[in-house]
Amino acid sequence: MTEIGEDALSGLAPLLRVRPQLDDVCRFGGTWAAAHEPEPAGQAYFHIITHGRAILQRPGDASLPVEAGDILLLPRGTAHTMRDPDLSVQVSLPVLVRNQGSLRFKTSLGVEPEVELLCGRLRFEAAPQNLIVAALPDLLVLRVGEQPLSVRFHPLLVGIREELAEERAGALAIAENLASVLFMLMLRTHLEGSAPTDGLLRLLGQRITAQAVLAMVRDPVRAWTLDDLAAVAAASRATLVRAFRKAAGVPPLEFLSELRLGLARHRLRTASASLDEIAAEAGYQSPGAFSRAFLRKYGVRPGRVRQEALSPGPD
Repeated sequence: MTEIGEDALSGLAPLLRVRPQLDDVCRFGGTWAAAHEPEPAGQAYFHIITHGRAILQRPGDASLPVEAGDILLLPRGTAHTMRDPDLSVQVSLPVLVRNQGSLRFKTSLGVEPEVELLCGRLRFEAAPQNLIVAALPDLLVLRVGEQPLSVRFHPLLVGIREELAEERAGALAIAENLASVLFMLMLRTHLEGSAPTDGLLRLLGQRITAQAVLAMVRDPVRAWTLDDLAAVAAASRATLVRAFRKAAGVPPLEFLSELRLGLARHRLRTASASLDEIAAEAGYQSPGAFSRAFLRKYGVRPGRVRQEALSPGPD
């Protein structure tokens, strides 16, 4: 198995920064189910199980049992349902919702709580972060109870839970800062141990290509040449091209073009910059050339992506 080197992981560290938003503290008992609709691009769902057991159900997938100490991350914000393990009756018990600022406390009525979930979303605001997200699976599961993870992750889980339980001044901000560290560690742990199957991860798993990729990710608008990238990689141009083709199926400058288009697509969805500005940021001399390249890559024009991002969703 090719693993991502330590130097590459260090270079990726700034791209793993995330901003968690804790939405719900759920204390459920009896028969319960909580459905979650798809989230917009750049947002991920997470669930931290701090007590009891539950089931994660995703459309088309087998149910996944989870328990206290498990952390679930759905990087692409896909639809799913959290439910009790013994849901045989398709009617959930009523839930009391109490708001404290932006945080909701949801408690089943008439029964003792059997499970506690901390639920929220991760926001990936910087475009390079979304490059990392694209390389992640649809679901990440971290089981903190398994060694050696518990030593590092358990104190963070305890801190988050205690802050939210005590409901003191500033508790939510502190809990979200702890969660930010937790998820950065979770992403790093996944990248350290995964077999790179995505083109980006395969490139990061090779010494020759890793430094060139990190240079392009850090400064995608620079007018990189093959000579520049070969110098960064400390390799000949021919060696670098062969390594890129083997790992990702494309030469370095084509990877750069795809990287820029991917970042441009993210900007179209999330930023107020004009199409002309985004075209220039993507390294194109004219909006027309950018539009044609974007159409070849994604099958739609940039203006359509911007229009869809601005359109209100269905009620």
